[in-house]
Amino acid sequence: MLLAAVAACASPPESSNVQVIEGAKTPAPGVVVTGRLDVDDVAGLRDSGIRHVIDLTLDGETPGFDEAAAVRAQGMGYSNLPVRGAGDLTLDKVQAFDSLLRQSPRPVLVHCASGNRVGAMAALRAAWLEDRPLEDAIAIGRAWGLTGLEDAVRMRIETGPPGNAGP
Repeated sequence: MLLAAVAACASPPESSNVQVIEGAKTPAPGVVVTGRLDVDDVAGLRDSGIRHVIDLTLDGETPGFDEAAAVRAQGMGYSNLPVRGAGDLTLDKVQAFDSLLRQSPRPVLVHCASGNRVGAMAALRAAWLEDRPLEDAIAIGRAWGLTGLEDAVRMRIETGPPGNAGP
């Protein structure tokens, strides 16, 4: 639940009427990971203590919902780094992901549709930028939500970063 995840990395919520998001995780201090957000989720994030949202989805994944506008209307920061899937698991994207994580005020919420792309980026960040061994990087990725992209992540870690390749 988002409330529990945020409570672990933020000061107490300003309000007892906190929006809860099922399946939220806190894989690192000040970081909350979840799947897709909707307008009802966004309304409670600020009161839950979230200060910034990093969205790894493409605009077309949520037609009719302008997440950036909704998040900013609640007074939070917003960044979008679209990751389409395995083809976007490039060094450039991982470096951009790392930069967003480092620059975002805490607590920060990072999401895609399910957490899988978030976990993939976290695993590759651990391997490529933090020189973590393969199994450590995979464990980090799983803690951040890695599931279906695990084989693609393993292959990329074993072969090394693909550089600027990708669409």
